[in-house]
Amino acid sequence: MLALGATAALTGGSTFVLAQASAQQEPVFSVYPVPGTLTAGEETTLSFRGGPADAIGTVTVRGSRSGSHPGKLVAHPDGQGASFVPDKPFEANEKVSVTTDRNIVNATSGDFEINIGDETTRKARPVEFPNVGRGTVQKYATRPDLEPPSVTVTTAKPGRAPGLVFLAPKAGRGQDGPMIINDKGQTVWFKSTPGKIPADFRVQQLGGKPVLTWWEGQLFVGDGDGVGQVYDQNYNKVATVTAGNGYSFDLHEFTLTPQNTAVVLSYERFKRDLRPWGGPRDARIVDNIVQEIDLRTGAVLFEWHSFGNVSPKESNVPPPTGNGFEWEYFHVNSAEITPDGNFLISARNTSGVYKIDRRTGKIIWKLGGKDSTFKLGSGVRFDWQHSARQQADGTINIYDNSAAPPTRKNSRVLNIRLDEQAKTATLVKALKHPLGLLSASQGNVETLPNGNLFVGWGSQRWFTEFDAQGNVVFDGRLARGNDNYRAFRYPWQGYPSQAPKVVATADGGKVTARVSWNGATEVAKWELLGGADANALAPLASAAYGGFETAVSANSAPALVALRAYDAAGKVLATSTPVKPGS
Repeated sequence: MLALGATAALTGGSTFVLAQASAQQEPVFSVYPVPGTLTAGEETTLSFRGGPADAIGTVTVRGSRSGSHPGKLVAHPDGQGASFVPDKPFEANEKVSVTTDRNIVNATSGDFEINIGDETTRKARPVEFPNVGRGTVQKYATRPDLEPPSVTVTTAKPGRAPGLVFLAPKAGRGQDGPMIINDKGQTVWFKSTPGKIPADFRVQQLGGKPVLTWWEGQLFVGDGDGVGQVYDQNYNKVATVTAGNGYSFDLHEFTLTPQNTAVVLSYERFKRDLRPWGGPRDARIVDNIVQEIDLRTGAVLFEWHSFGNVSPKESNVPPPTGNGFEWEYFHVNSAEITPDGNFLISARNTSGVYKIDRRTGKIIWKLGGKDSTFKLGSGVRFDWQHSARQQADGTINIYDNSAAPPTRKNSRVLNIRLDEQAKTATLVKALKHPLGLLSASQGNVETLPNGNLFVGWGSQRWFTEFDAQGNVVFDGRLARGNDNYRAFRYPWQGYPSQAPKVVATADGGKVTARVSWNGATEVAKWELLGGADANALAPLASAAYGGFETAVSANSAPALVALRAYDAAGKVLATSTPVKPGS
């Protein structure tokens, strides 16, 4: 029995029936994976979207090899559908037939088929080890466990947006991990991710509250397999997100929506005959998958596959020449839900941006690449791009790598206006870094609330803020050897649940204490307390906040010292545990 306000019964081991809605109220359901999918996974569930679960009716599922598939129907929390969850996995290379008595998009009289691909493995590249290269690192007496790479801010002019800068350095000397810095380049918060690569670190909203999110995991050649992490303002983990239907969770996108869902990407390898595109018979295709996941249940609410929807002929990457080689013909690197509820995705290896119809999974239009729907105006052409984002005025921002291989002398930030009636694309604005940076990989551009643009230059390790006139008002870089997938600026208030860390030394009647409070954003002043015991601590001296670690000294020789944090209004935020000064 399902808690859906209607009865449900399994029939014949593989069919279940829910109370049917009247014909006048019968909804039209979309199904994911969409009918005709060529490379569904063996752990696939069937997600019916478009109406209440008790209106789905009778569903029968049968695999051409695995036979009848009993299962259960699990309602989606938003009341707009349900997932059929099979009791057993499907088998590779089989055709799955689904029979319904409902109105299903892309189906024939409610019936449709999907194909299960022959999934294969991928070879991981070595984890990028810390403490390599020539870049400098930061070290702290209070936190010897943290060694983030150094950050240099070269420009900080009036007109920049309020907030902190969010980075996820990797690949260089020092530790990899999500990092928050202020406009002086001082570290505000850092979390080491040993053995894992971080990416896409930013502030998002979950349940109406600000949270920190990032991807972490293992890198392959151009993609990854990991999880999405969600932390609250106290820097405590509140959720770990995985992809659905047994797929890997790739590093290129982890976006939360106001509906408590997540847009995620997957890269999956399937054995495939590539002769139709000039490749070998015994080879592998890399299928790129876009999913929307319900965060409460993990249910897949949308699933789109590049293979079967975008022809490999559109790729700028030639097929492999040897047997067993894989072809990453598409390389999706951003995906978002547009205001009209559809999807906008960017594919690096086709140099194309695509708008996808949520209901049908079909391509509405293509921008750029070999088969553009739009005629590209002067300066619009982009190559090997990242970070396609629709703006409030309907224009699209794109980070145009123009590499690799290089097609221009420098990477650019583009703002493009589309005329969907005339089928034209016009360049509104193009910006480049004053140093003419050319990013071989990665990069992003985000519009800030005041209209400024914040740009991460990817493999070039720089991050820049442009004002509305295209002037650089903020610019900085990570230490040499590091790179950074995306860079962001956001307002953020952090209140660490852990107490401040203190190390104190005493010499010749003078005590010096160093204090850090990883992630605290509201500290304006530190006050040094000292005394004979923990119950007799009195103020000795104070100092303004000096960055991640602040030193405070006093001409005194107390047996114990502690540090007390104050905000700008003089409110006490925290007091450290008393420590005994060492020599």
